[in-house]
Amino acid sequence: MTLPDTLNRPELAKDAAAPARMELRGIAKGYGEPWERTEVLDRLDFDIEPGKLTVLVGPSGCGKSTIVNLVAGYDRPDTGKVMIDGRPVRGPAHERMVVFQESALIPWQTTYENIVFGPRLRGDLSGVRLRLAAEQLIDRVGLADFRDKYPAQLSGGMQRRAELARALINNPRVMILDEPFRGLDAMSRQLMHAAFLGLFEAEKRTGLFVTSELDEAILLGDRLIVLSNQPARVRAVIDVSLPRPRSTAMLDSAEAYEIKRAAMELLHEEALRSFVGGSQASDLLLAHTRRR
Repeated sequence: MTLPDTLNRPELAKDAAAPARMELRGIAKGYGEPWERTEVLDRLDFDIEPGKLTVLVGPSGCGKSTIVNLVAGYDRPDTGKVMIDGRPVRGPAHERMVVFQESALIPWQTTYENIVFGPRLRGDLSGVRLRLAAEQLIDRVGLADFRDKYPAQLSGGMQRRAELARALINNPRVMILDEPFRGLDAMSRQLMHAAFLGLFEAEKRTGLFVTSELDEAILLGDRLIVLSNQPARVRAVIDVSLPRPRSTAMLDSAEAYEIKRAAMELLHEEALRSFVGGSQASDLLLAHTRRR
C-alpha cells in the first residue's frame, strides 16, 4: 500500500516552521544581592539570523550559558529585550528547543520513547504521523539499531544524537545548543560534527550554538559572536563564508586560518584582562602588542 505523500514525508505533516529571527537588545543580567552582586552581561546586542547558525565563543565563565537561558526563556534580563520575530520572549516554548551540555534523556525510556516524549505529551502529533516522524529522525541520526535501547546502553555520541532527534521532532523555529559535544572523545566529536552538519544543512533552521572550541565554531557556524570577559559584551562579529556543505578539510584553508587568528587574538586579549585586571591589564596588553 502506498502511503499519502504527507505520511511518506512526515516533515510535511505539520506546517513547515519558517526560520525565526531573534534579537538581543541592550541586555544586562546579574546575580546576587546588591552588596555582592555579580554582573554577567552588560549592554549586550546581537542578532540570531534566520536560517543561519550563530556561534557564541568567549572566555570561560563569561556568560554564554546565561545567554542560552535568556534566549530559551528560562530566565529574563534585568534590562533590555530578547525578541523572536519582533515579539518579546516571555518564557519557554517548544518553538525554541535546547540541547544541553549534559544529557537530559529520561533514563527509564528507550531511544524511541525519549524522542516522541514532547509531541506525545502535548498531543500535537500522534499515531502514524508521530511514529513515522520519529522513525525518520532515528534513521537520519544513525540510531535505527538502537531504537529500543535505554540511555545507559548508548555511548556518549549516541546520546547526543538522540538529543538532537528529540529536539528536532518538535519542529522548532530556533535550535539552541549549549556545548552539546563537550566531553566526547575526538572520534565521537568528529562523527557528531558530520551528523550535525548533515541535519543543519538539510533543515536550515535558525540556530544558536555555544562552544569553547574555535575549530568547531568555524566548521559549523555562519557567524561567530566573540564575547568579552565578564560582564560580557560583543567584541566582534565575524562572518564565516566557507561554502556549504562543509567538511573538516576546510579548516586547513587560508580563510579558516584567518578567521581563527582574528578570533584568537580577541580571546587572548580578554584572557589577559581577566588574568591581570584593572589598569595593569591595559599596560600588559600594550607591552604584548609592542613585542609583536
